[in-house]
Amino acid sequence: MNFTSFIDEYLEHLNRVLRALDKNELEKLEHLLGSLGEDQRVYIIGNGGSAATASHMVNDFGVGLKRRGKLNITAVALADNLASCSAIANDTGYDNIFYLQLKNVLRAHDVLIAISCSGTSPNIIKAVRYAKEKGATVVGFSGFDGGELNTLSDIVLHAKTEPGEYGIVEDVHMVINHLLYSWFIQKGPVL
Repeated sequence: MNFTSFIDEYLEHLNRVLRALDKNELEKLEHLLGSLGEDQRVYIIGNGGSAATASHMVNDFGVGLKRRGKLNITAVALADNLASCSAIANDTGYDNIFYLQLKNVLRAHDVLIAISCSGTSPNIIKAVRYAKEKGATVVGFSGFDGGELNTLSDIVLHAKTEPGEYGIVEDVHMVINHLLYSWFIQKGPVL
């Protein structure tokens, strides 16, 4: 196979996975984001490339939409605090890096967006279980077979792929971010 053929196959595969997304779940997330109150917080968690997606989502939802007078979302990407993540990992274990940042801070009316390609990352699942105990809404961005994250989430955005297709899953998660961001931009003034 040459590179041009690979490009065509990759883009066709990405398109198939995007088209298979559950539009009802996308509508639920759009409604949730559009109806957040000023006292609600959105915490976003992910590892590796998913941590980068979490940061990007905070930029788009927490800054971009606010700056343009569209939505007033207070969003925090918990992987962005390197000092906290490394201290927690060193002192109590990597499984706690998100859970301990949420402990006694997350409230029942807040939202946790958990991003995990496998849907099985122990630190993600521990934080999601804590959020469920607190009564917060959990939005799961997953891939592969969805793992436990799909089962625990109130809103499931699942990019169904073969295990190990990180690039496709991460692409889909970023498209969802930009799809929602672009929707709120074109929707007109909200604030």
